[in-house]
Amino acid sequence: MNNNNWELAHAIALAGITFTLNTVLPHSIPDAQAESFNVKPGAWEMTVTTVASGLKLSSELSAKMTAAQRARMEQMIKDREGRPHTMTVHSCITKEDLSQDRIIKEMEDEDEDIAVQCKVKILSKSSSKLVLDQLCPGPPSLTTRFTIEAKTTERIVATGERREAGSGKSRLDIKGKWLGDSCAGLDE
Repeated sequence: MNNNNWELAHAIALAGITFTLNTVLPHSIPDAQAESFNVKPGAWEMTVTTVASGLKLSSELSAKMTAAQRARMEQMIKDREGRPHTMTVHSCITKEDLSQDRIIKEMEDEDEDIAVQCKVKILSKSSSKLVLDQLCPGPPSLTTRFTIEAKTTERIVATGERREAGSGKSRLDIKGKWLGDSCAGLDE
């Protein structure tokens, strides 16, 4: 991975977006018997807003950076402190993507680079709502409270708050709306 991609990937992780996209737009872990959200598969638009505060570079991450990379990352964190950052993505969501057990599995396997996987504690689960805590031992340790709710078959909302030991927190809000049955023209 080149330095620019590496920096971008870590900036996104610091902002709390990675777990959002991996959770709302899952990969390919099939689970046909799991309870699913009562929403329509097809083309969806997801608007993701994150706000980070008190974040610091971990010593582990900082040690992997050059002085110039570290300075850029610290400036990026400072510039985004307490300011909302919004992005909109379009995605094709399949029936399999709507499996709650699949979403839970994605959160457990969020970071394939760490030896100890995250643990997920389900607080409530129904065809219209999933509330869970994600506990990642780290380093650094991370705790996330995440809620996904199907408001209608064509609209979902999700909220999450991630806290990192020795650092700050990230808050995110997701609003999803169904665009139609066809995924033609969407980048996968």
